[in-house]
Amino acid sequence: MENQKLKKEIGFFTALTIVMGTVIGSGVFFKPEAVYSATGTAGLGLLAWILGGVITICGGLTAAELSAAIPQTGGMMMYLQKTYGKLTAYLLGWAQTVIYFPANIAALSIIFATQVANLFGTGDHIIVPVAIAAAVFIMLMNFIGAKVAGSFQAVTTICKLIPLILIIIFGLFHQGDVAFRLFPISVEDHPFLTSLGSGLVATMFAYDGWIHVGNIAGEMKNPKKDLPKAIVFGLTGVMLVYLLINIAYLFVMPAAALAATATPASDVANIIFGSIGGKLITVGILISVFGTINGYTMTGIRIPYAMALDNQLPFSNWFKKLGAKSSVPYNGGIVVLLISIIMIFTGKFNQLTDMLIFVIWIFYTLTFIAVFILRKREPELARPYKVPLYPVIPLIAICGGAFIVLNTLFTQPMNAGIGLVLTAIGLPIYLYKKNKGHFSE
Repeated sequence: MENQKLKKEIGFFTALTIVMGTVIGSGVFFKPEAVYSATGTAGLGLLAWILGGVITICGGLTAAELSAAIPQTGGMMMYLQKTYGKLTAYLLGWAQTVIYFPANIAALSIIFATQVANLFGTGDHIIVPVAIAAAVFIMLMNFIGAKVAGSFQAVTTICKLIPLILIIIFGLFHQGDVAFRLFPISVEDHPFLTSLGSGLVATMFAYDGWIHVGNIAGEMKNPKKDLPKAIVFGLTGVMLVYLLINIAYLFVMPAAALAATATPASDVANIIFGSIGGKLITVGILISVFGTINGYTMTGIRIPYAMALDNQLPFSNWFKKLGAKSSVPYNGGIVVLLISIIMIFTGKFNQLTDMLIFVIWIFYTLTFIAVFILRKREPELARPYKVPLYPVIPLIAICGGAFIVLNTLFTQPMNAGIGLVLTAIGLPIYLYKKNKGHFSE
């Protein structure tokens, strides 16, 4: 959609709610296990949440400059294509198709099934079949049409706020025998830098989604003034919510206990509200997770379709087919679903999320660097919004991104290696398509 066709109707408050609603998802309910396992202490765990928020704010402010200057369908793919060429944009689309969206769907389906097992007190043997059933059900619902999936998304977005608010309010005033301590920040068996890095990688899954906030720039009444405010206040608000709920968790359960459970939010809810109240909160969390799976499914099945329109995939004509009644790219959905199911069988929640964060942050960091390249190469490019405090904010985003990527590479070489191999598989496909003249640089 061209910029001049977009109606400029979005003001500051609407933009603020879009920012917060896009980012707050399911990670805040489940990532405490990984964060406190990595950090070993409450203080270092909370520091990881704060640093994750700071990097996210800087990343959002930086990427928004490109969103405002290049308001084209495709978002980040278009920024990378304009800066680095077709290959980089293609590899992003490929990575999103075979890693980012399937891994998100798989990881969230696993955690949904884990919550179901926890709710009904069954064994872990039901996790894989329930996870597959959840992923299949959501995909079939999306095949009915975007209207049905969109309505479901609106309902679940409201539902996810209820458990958050209740746990924060009642958790902070909980009277128990747990002593909340910020110090010591680190302990001997958790080296400060590597522990903080692994904890930071874990938090970034909860903060993911910020890249989309700049996409509304073309529809804002005053993007130069309101977009940076919406990003700063919105993402700061998200960070505060995450800090508050983690402090509430730590008032109820010590960091070591949070590190030992795959369902921290439900366990905390059971302590605060009792068995029945805890189960009601768990149901709210389940609805939230179901909605998050739906959000990634809605977006994910359209990536292979968009790539097929440019003949970038094997069997592109097959991927381009739409449902006769629903106009949904169901073939792309089938492939994304099959990859997700394989990942459900082979991966665990934290392994899958760490892998997808590693891969996507390679491209996020390239996006931050693109701001410097385009400012030098195309100074005349119209920029309705410019990142404030340039070059400090983009440099913080780049350093943060590089730290996330390098830390994962050294501390989780298996996850990083799988992500790199799956991404690299797209390279020979690109070269084959290019040599056949299917698309050009």
